[in-house]
Amino acid sequence: MPPTWSLPEPMLATPTPGPTLHPGHAAEPKWDGYRALLGRWTGDRVMIRSRSGGNLTPAFPEIVAAASELPDDTALDGELVVWEDDRLAFERLQQRAHRRAATAARAAEQWPAHFVAFDLLRAGTDLTSQPYRTRRAALERLFADHSLQAPWTLCPSTTDPKKAAEWLEWSAVGLEGLVFKRLDQQYVSGFRAWRKYRFRHTTEAVVGAVTGAPTAPTTALLGRLDASGRLQYVGRTTALNLSVRQALAAELQPGGTAHPWTGWTFSAGWGSREQLAVQLVEPVMVAEIAVDVSRDAAGRWRHPVRLERVRSDLIPDDVPLFGKDA
Repeated sequence: MPPTWSLPEPMLATPTPGPTLHPGHAAEPKWDGYRALLGRWTGDRVMIRSRSGGNLTPAFPEIVAAASELPDDTALDGELVVWEDDRLAFERLQQRAHRRAATAARAAEQWPAHFVAFDLLRAGTDLTSQPYRTRRAALERLFADHSLQAPWTLCPSTTDPKKAAEWLEWSAVGLEGLVFKRLDQQYVSGFRAWRKYRFRHTTEAVVGAVTGAPTAPTTALLGRLDASGRLQYVGRTTALNLSVRQALAAELQPGGTAHPWTGWTFSAGWGSREQLAVQLVEPVMVAEIAVDVSRDAAGRWRHPVRLERVRSDLIPDDVPLFGKDA
C-alpha cells in the first residue's frame, strides 16, 4: 500500500546579526550537523531525507532501527550529529553520508549518530498548520510518552534570554549558534522565516573551479549566484590542507561546456598579474569558508579565503547572494 503522506520540504532560516532573543520567540541551539527530516509510516517504512532532498536512510541504519520506537505516522525535523571526544564531529557525518550496507553498519558502530529533534511535523495527523508552541508541546509529549533515549535527543528550547545566552558558551563542543522561531508561527515548507545567529565567523560559497586537477585540487575558485541566477566569481582560497583536498576531490565533477565560467580567465590575485591555469568543475558543491569583509570594486573578496570544509548537505541556493553577505 503506497504511503498516504510525504515528508515536506524543510522550513529555513535567514541570518540575523545579533544573538538577541526577542519577546514572542523561542531560541534553540544551532547544531553542527546534517539537517534531516525523518518519517515513519504504518508498516515500519522509514525515510531520512536531507535538506537538499537526498536519501540518507541507508547511511544511518542505527537511526532507522531506533525509529521502531516512534508511533506510526510520525514526522520529525531535526539534525543528525555525531559526538567524538566530547565534541560534535561534522567530518564523521561527511564520511558516513555515502556509505551503504555493510560499510554503513560498520560506520554506525564506529561513529554512532544521534537525531536531535527540534520539530514535530506529524503525529497521526499533519501538525504543520499548528503554531510552533503547539508543535513544541507535542514534541515534548512524544519524548515523554515513549521514553525516547539515545539515539533520540530532544533539542532544548527556551523563551528566556539568559538561558539562550548561556548556550552561546557551548561553542567549544561544536555548537554553531542560535535559531530563533516565532511562537505563533506555522511550519511553512521552504519558507525562510526562522532567524539564525552563527557565532562561527564563517560563510558559504560555491566551488566553480580549481587549480590542480578535480581529483587533486590545490586551491578552489569560489562563486555566488547573483539576483538573476548567474554565478559570479568572488575569490580564491589559500592552499587546501590535505583533509579538505581529499573531501573536495571526492565530490567534484569536471565542468561541461555549459559552465557559466567557460572562456573566463582568472588572475592569481592578491597583487599578482599572473594568469591561473584552472579546471572548471560542476558548480554544485558548497564550501564553508573563513573570510574577512574587504571587497574590491567588483564585489570580490580582496584577501585570501580559507576553505574550512565541504558542505555536501547544502546546495547553491543555500549560499548568500553575490554581494549580500561576508
